[in-house]
Amino acid sequence: MESGQPRSNLTKLSETELPLEEPWQDVRGLAVYDNRDEQIGSVEDLYLDREARLASYLVVSAGGFLGVGKKTFLVPVEEVSRDVGEERVTIMVPKEKVLTSPEFDPDVGVPNADVQRAIDAYYEHR
Repeated sequence: MESGQPRSNLTKLSETELPLEEPWQDVRGLAVYDNRDEQIGSVEDLYLDREARLASYLVVSAGGFLGVGKKTFLVPVEEVSRDVGEERVTIMVPKEKVLTSPEFDPDVGVPNADVQRAIDAYYEHR
């Protein structure tokens, strides 16, 4: 895939039967922390590249109480670190950067090319 090109073949992991090429990438339900060890929220779902069967974006939910006031954000997997053996993921930026990123409504379906470009640009990838 060429650099700078949004992924057009994304699918939500929870809506596919495709197995992940790297099963350890299934981090749904794990707590999400920032690079200063502050909890941000949790991994609600993953978008994966259908061809490579690798995760491309995490769907991170943050804030709210019992689903009220919850916000959802896309985070490129390039920003994520997972220490094997720990039941959590760490995003390599401060919590504020995630919480001020463009919000994402997971009910609208797969993020289109414009959304992917905006997220990648926000996190300065590709």
